[in-house]
Amino acid sequence: MTTHPVPDHVPPEMVGDFSLFSSPGMSPTSNGDPHAAVACVHDGPRIFYSPWNTRTGQGAWVITRAADQRRVLQETENFSSHRNIFASALGEDWPTIPLELDPPSHAVFRSLLNPLFSPKRVTELEPTIREQAIALITRIASSGTSCDVMKDFAFPFAVSIFLRFIGLPEHRLETFVAWARDLLHGDEVRRPAAARTIVAFIDELAAMRRKKPVDDFMSFIVQAQVEGRGLTDQEVRGIGVLVLVAGLDTVATAIGFDLAYLARNLEDQELLRKEPDRIVRAAEELLRAFPTVHLIRVARKDIDFEGAPIRKGDFVSCATMIANRDPAEFEDPNTVDLTRDGIRHAAFGYGPHRCLGSHLARREIVIGLEEWLARLPSFRIKEGTAPITHGGQLFGIENLILEWG
Repeated sequence: MTTHPVPDHVPPEMVGDFSLFSSPGMSPTSNGDPHAAVACVHDGPRIFYSPWNTRTGQGAWVITRAADQRRVLQETENFSSHRNIFASALGEDWPTIPLELDPPSHAVFRSLLNPLFSPKRVTELEPTIREQAIALITRIASSGTSCDVMKDFAFPFAVSIFLRFIGLPEHRLETFVAWARDLLHGDEVRRPAAARTIVAFIDELAAMRRKKPVDDFMSFIVQAQVEGRGLTDQEVRGIGVLVLVAGLDTVATAIGFDLAYLARNLEDQELLRKEPDRIVRAAEELLRAFPTVHLIRVARKDIDFEGAPIRKGDFVSCATMIANRDPAEFEDPNTVDLTRDGIRHAAFGYGPHRCLGSHLARREIVIGLEEWLARLPSFRIKEGTAPITHGGQLFGIENLILEWG
């Protein structure tokens, strides 16, 4: 990984020794806890410069207070969302849409897509979501007394719902999961290869739907209009790539972290079994405790931000896992309290770019937990195994082997 020198405008006393990629607890570790590891930043300044805190090895200003993060995410006139995260892997420069569009263009495309992810639409999908959860858990229960949660449940569940949502065949589930892993968690060879594969797939699917539309997400996009015109091929690609990538990893990973927590905390597991009505609120606390997304913004102009001399082009890090452990926002933030009230977490971001699919993600997580707890007996991490966790642009968990009975 190439590292970049600290810019001259950064005062030496504002450089901090912390990275979501390389600090203790962030590298792939058995039984590690990258979420707890971020808590150390709250013992220091409210903002500092980390020499390496992005996937590309570039430095970033780290915002440690939730209130300051909300300000950055809200002030689109000062901080741009156009990070070119996906296209940069191809050596290209085009935005994923609407995530990497700034106002006023962002609002145009957000309005186009909002109805597809509305609470009403998610309610209509709920029977399908529950049916898929039940089918997978029933299969797991009939196959023995242990399973690899991520391979046997979390990924197949989340990705199958996503595939149904956008009208793609479920028999390609494993293919899409592999693409997501390579793109989001792969090295400098696998990531560009996965990006090229995904772009080619989106372009091919869009061309097919232009010729022969059906009742699915891509057909809607290629036939949609904004401001009285149809979408360009690049705009269709930008939307398709974002929806594909966003739907493949985040929900599955959230479910994995949640089940790992419950496997280690049997009292909380039993509480949710006895009182399943608590699961909706508990899911919010688990989203607070175990968010997965690291948000990056780019300064659009020179600005003094809480004493930090941020210059145009500087990266600004708003890590949800840091905001969600802010002691100024949450009492005893490093303790998971499934009865906690008034949870204002940052798991889905904040401001105009708040996660478009948050309603769908919430329902998938809640239904996944409800059906898992209802259909399997008390579970724990299998003796002799340990989950592998990591930090980075997206936090992750693997090798989560649970057993019961």
